[in-house]
Parts: sequence; C-alpha cells; structure tokens
Amino acid sequence: MSAEDARRTEVIGFIGAGNMGGPMCRRLLAAGHRVIAFDRSDEALQAVAAAGAEVATGAADVAARCDVLLTSLPRPDHVDSVMRGAGALAALRSGSLWIDLTTNRNELVHQLAAEAPAGVSVADSPVTGAVDGARNGHLTLFIGGADDDVARARPILEHLGRVIHCGPRGTGNAVKLVTNQLWFIHAAALGEAFALGMANGVELGTLWEAITNSVGDSFVARHDAPSIFAGHYDPSFSLDLCNKDLGLIAELAQAVGAPLPLTDTARRRFAEATERYGPAAAELHVVRQLEEDAQLSMRLAGDWTPPWEA
Repeated sequence: MSAEDARRTEVIGFIGAGNMGGPMCRRLLAAGHRVIAFDRSDEALQAVAAAGAEVATGAADVAARCDVLLTSLPRPDHVDSVMRGAGALAALRSGSLWIDLTTNRNELVHQLAAEAPAGVSVADSPVTGAVDGARNGHLTLFIGGADDDVARARPILEHLGRVIHCGPRGTGNAVKLVTNQLWFIHAAALGEAFALGMANGVELGTLWEAITNSVGDSFVARHDAPSIFAGHYDPSFSLDLCNKDLGLIAELAQAVGAPLPLTDTARRRFAEATERYGPAAAELHVVRQLEEDAQLSMRLAGDWTPPWEA
C-alpha cells in the first residue's frame, strides 16, 4: 500500500462537534472518511452521527481508536480538560497525529506535546472563515508543525478549506490570532465608519456600497455588516470568545516590545460591550453599543441570510 493510500484509510477522531466542529466533521464524512466522534452535548453528537460518524463513549475512547485526532473546542481550558482531564492525550497510540483546531494558547499546546506518549505527533491548526466557511469547505487553516506531520494532515484538512503551513508547531496559533486581531479592530472600526457617514447625511446602503468598492473594503465589511443590518449581530460567535481571543493576543503582544494601541483599543471596546450586554451576547454588539450611544439605527432592509445558514 502506498503512503497516499494509507492516508486515505486513516481513521479520524473528532472531539468537539459544535458550531464549527460539527460542520467540519460532516465535511470529512461527506468526503468518505471514517470518523469517530465525541461531544459532551448529546444533540451535537447525534447530529454528526446522523451524517455517518461513529459515536464514542468519551474523549479517551476517540483517541484510543483513531490514527489522526482532531479537536475543535471553544477555549484552551476546554482543550486541557479533554486532553488531560478526560484522558485523551494518554490514550493516543504511538504513530498517531493530534491536530488541534482550537484557537489555543501556545504554551499549553507545547506542554501537551511534551506530555504526549512516545511516537505521537502534535500540530496546531486553528481555522478562520466562520460557520458558513465550515459548512461550505471555505475555511482557511493555519497549521504549525513538522513538515512530515503537515504533509500527513494536508489531504485531510483540505476537505475543510485552504491549508497554510505557517512554520513549526505554535505558529498556526500565532497567525490565527493575528488574523483575529485585525478582525476585532475592523469590526469596531466598521461601526465607527457607519456612524460617521450616517451622522453626516449618507444613507447606510450607499455607505456600504461605497466602502465595499473602495480602499475601505475588507472581509469584515462584506461578511459581518449584514449581521449588523439584520440586527442579530451574529450570535454564532460570542463576546466571551472575542474576549478570550483578545486575551491570547495580549499575551503574544508582550513579545513585540512596543505599544499596540489599536489592539488595546479594540480590547477595551469589546470589554465595554461585554459589560453592557453580557458575555453570551453576539460578537457585533461592539457595534450595537455605538448605535445606542450615537442614537443611530444601522438596520437596513434586505435579504440578509444569517452566516450560519449560508
């Protein structure tokens, strides 16, 4: 059997079948992979089981039965709980590969890699592209790891989207957090741009058309503005998760040795939105607080398909 044929037959374990993990898991199943899955939510687990996933009894059961383990969890402490507390790390077999898709803390990834059983490889590959990207296979995956591990992971991950090898283990998380740094700054700035134009007599639809056809264009302007217009502010990602990532970004910023004032301002604005609306509120409430403070409404009539349904 060739190396390529062997990779096609590798059993994939998937832990974390939620907003992002569920769609990714289903794409791997649709591509013909054998997937063994676990999620503490029975509803999430049954959704991927209906798509053909084998149901495991727990995280350690998944790890013990797979060749390549993927974890997609909301927070670093969840990864710690699954890999250490639930025994998934210790259950991995020699020769297996663990790829963490979580936006994680580098220190934790390196610690867990050092604690992994002999012969187990570890890579970090956080993703970007939101729920619609996960559903449609249009994610970008930032993988950090050894060349051989990336070569092994690539044909699996390419079912989910574009794979960018960022360097050694840990660089995937660094790149993901850089992209989130820009996302959060852009999200806060977009609200300010809308407010500035509207307060000076420009109709919101015209303003958006001008922004998206000028140097002011961005993924955030195109992807996130409709969630503002619709008034739901995209509940598929919470302010709590924004603050988590902004905290991880602040940790990385210590290595820069110079102030990052735009990043600091974005962190403050998201913290203020969380204080006003609560940690479970949708991410773009960072714009809603400006609407309220400026006494503006950024509702815009249109067929705005929620991103988690696109």
